[in-house]
Amino acid sequence: MPLLPRMAALVGACLALPLGALPATAADAAPSAMACKPAAACETKIPVKVVIVSLFEIGEDEGDTAGEFQLWKERRGLTQRIAFPQGFHDLYYNSETQVLGMVTGIGTSRSTASTMALGLDERFDLRQAYWLVAGIAGIDPEDATIGSVAWARYVVDGDLAHEIDAREIPADWKTGYFARGTQGPNDKTTPVDPESGEVFAINPSLESWAFRLTKDVKLPDTPAIAAERRAFAGYPMAQKPPFVLEGEQLSAMTFWHGKLLTDWANDWVDYWTKGKGEFVTSAMEDTGVMQAMTRLDASGRVDAERVLVLRAGSNFTMPPEGTDAATYLLRENEGYAGLEAAVENLYTVGSVVVDELLGNWDTYAAKTP
Repeated sequence: MPLLPRMAALVGACLALPLGALPATAADAAPSAMACKPAAACETKIPVKVVIVSLFEIGEDEGDTAGEFQLWKERRGLTQRIAFPQGFHDLYYNSETQVLGMVTGIGTSRSTASTMALGLDERFDLRQAYWLVAGIAGIDPEDATIGSVAWARYVVDGDLAHEIDAREIPADWKTGYFARGTQGPNDKTTPVDPESGEVFAINPSLESWAFRLTKDVKLPDTPAIAAERRAFAGYPMAQKPPFVLEGEQLSAMTFWHGKLLTDWANDWVDYWTKGKGEFVTSAMEDTGVMQAMTRLDASGRVDAERVLVLRAGSNFTMPPEGTDAATYLLRENEGYAGLEAAVENLYTVGSVVVDELLGNWDTYAAKTP
């Protein structure tokens, strides 16, 4: 067939296809979606393989002191800005790798709202996307030092509770803060309600796969980390250089600190995981993300079995011996000793998983590890 008639036939065949049936690359889809209103339906959705979930950024998104998002944006080529007024922060995308970056904002209320807003945004196809929550955290010196990176097997909520002021509690209570439905902090027999929203289990096969991939990643030590951990004599794990481990994440809107509250956190996680979990990191957002993912999964928008939670210690959850909790907390608020190492190590460890997913997408698109 001559060239012009053949082209005409092809065009005619394409026009005969139903709307949306034409194949589209990610590069084609992204500009198309840019013309769509936020959350509105688009003829061609933006395909997403991995969502990087950061919780906050310091100052600008690039070029200054790095918070949780900056390294991902710069090093992953997340250059395409996508308006996201229904969320906390605009989204950034790489149309070649199909990686999407978001910043939820600090706290469970913001993380829930931002995650739900993205999941319901009609511009994106998130059905096969893997979600990597990657943020800094307080870290228990019983388990690791600052700069260490922990994959969570469980995410536990620390806000839904009963509370009596510590000055009014019975003499045999360690704390006035105790789980709803129990008879106080000494009640360890009341069964956990798995549907109550206080505990979320990460897909165990996915988490263990991610840990196996990264457990031997060498994390750099720094003079700042070494100086900080020297004060924690009597805590062997805190004396080690940074490393990759597994350990549970406790989310609470209150930035708590101290030896007694670290003891509470260990008891709390132990109770809610039925003794299967070990408290390692404290933060504020992850149960919000998981709550939203659970609802979005139920509506077929996302796959909640494709979520990973990675936290790196920027500060200890308690002071060293000889320092009071108030003094140590206020000093840390002026600048976390492990902040720079934590954000760097989050990227280093998280990127191993992201690269594996992207490099073998034909395998992981259809089935999780």
